[in-house]
Amino acid sequence: MKKALILSLALCLSAISLRAQVRELPRAVPEAEGVPSEAVAALFDSLMALPRTEIHSVVVVRHGKVIGEIYPKPFAPEYRHTMYSCSKTFVGAAVGLAIDDNRLRLDDRVGAFFPELLPDSVSAHLADMTVRDLLTMTSGITPDWNMRSQTAEWIRTYLAKPVAEPGSKFQYDSICTYLLSAIVQKVTGETVLDYLKRRVFAPMHITEVDWEVSPEGYNTGGWGLHIQSESLAKFGLLLLNGGNWQGKQLLPAAWVKQMMTEHHAGTGYGYQMWRGEYPDAWDLDGALGQYVLIVPDKDMVVVITECTLINGINQRKLVWNRLLPQVADALLPANAKAYARLQKQQQRISLPLAEGKASSPRAARLAKATYALADNAYGWTSVRLDFDKQSKTVALEIGGKDGQTERLLFGHKRWLETELAGFPPYSISPVGCFAGIDRPFHAAGSYGWTKADVLRLKVHYVDWISSLDLTLTFSAEGLSIAAKPNFTNAVETIGGTLE
Repeated sequence: MKKALILSLALCLSAISLRAQVRELPRAVPEAEGVPSEAVAALFDSLMALPRTEIHSVVVVRHGKVIGEIYPKPFAPEYRHTMYSCSKTFVGAAVGLAIDDNRLRLDDRVGAFFPELLPDSVSAHLADMTVRDLLTMTSGITPDWNMRSQTAEWIRTYLAKPVAEPGSKFQYDSICTYLLSAIVQKVTGETVLDYLKRRVFAPMHITEVDWEVSPEGYNTGGWGLHIQSESLAKFGLLLLNGGNWQGKQLLPAAWVKQMMTEHHAGTGYGYQMWRGEYPDAWDLDGALGQYVLIVPDKDMVVVITECTLINGINQRKLVWNRLLPQVADALLPANAKAYARLQKQQQRISLPLAEGKASSPRAARLAKATYALADNAYGWTSVRLDFDKQSKTVALEIGGKDGQTERLLFGHKRWLETELAGFPPYSISPVGCFAGIDRPFHAAGSYGWTKADVLRLKVHYVDWISSLDLTLTFSAEGLSIAAKPNFTNAVETIGGTLE
């Protein structure tokens, strides 16, 4: 009895901790912070209507309070998200801390931190490359985005490349940030993640966070941060307020100002972050549409996580041109009707479910049949389906080259979640990717029969970025799967034969 009580208490405390983690920022009615509820709702509607875009979260903050947020189902506040190049700004903050701790200087030579990895002949330009050059993306080395996928020796390979005059030409490169991550670890004795956990994340109660680790043992820096959307909003507020969090100066104010200063005319780039299109705004910006928009003039932060195949300027323009012009300097009259609509929208919003019927006359004959698959990009070797007509669910068992079997569940006109044994699809393939990321991952699926022999499956990897649209077409000869991930326009057709 005593053990059961202790266990129950522990579970309750765990649940309370998780809720606190995702709802620590105060919430407010938009009008109380000078923003019309209609404007927030219109922003959400417009973002959801963008073509070739799946919105995963949007958080709107004014005066330090969340005035609107959506997590379209099957996404939820608790899920972490991979942030691609938004990660760079966190590395920029860590560099500033190391400089403030007198462990690092902007003019320190990069080569001095990696003497054992330098080429036999060190050019004058390589010798001149500094920490400042890495921060401003002016290393002098032409980016090679495939390098991280072709070798485990990222630093040695990078430093062996031809080097033009450092500081002269802006060339955006994630490996510049990776080198900064390695340098911070060299001078502090901690990974960038652990350093930030101790100095920044812990005081802000950001606990649900991890970061990919390279084959060389450093946080990947230029990508790979895995974090919740509300924690992104907190970090945006930290920068908005000059490094101050609830009265504590966690980052040097002068360094934050330098991060949000353009250092090479015409680049729009500060120290690991971008100038926004709105006056005095600055952005954390990641591939496939990850944004933390910082707007000092309006005392606002807007977080967007998504997977989009259109130019992200469209998303940002919706914030700049539709939301911000309606923001007032004083509180607005209450509008109960508009706020009620916003609340309903936030509660009900969902990504599209798979279209189609709940059952097919062929389902019974197809049940538990195993299909051997041709070679494919996902490493799938076989699939097997189970159908439950009563509960309107489909189970897809996928065999992999590693011998593991993944079982995904799909609901009709609803999402069903599955805990994964393996990894979600990823738009990049660095050597050792996913190392350092806390597991397990999760997937949510829905299904529909569009024809008697055609089954549509939609699966979102809800604590990552990826989704798959799968169209399974059955025939007497076997099975054909058309697989389309959300991070590319390409569709792969995978043939399958009955075993």
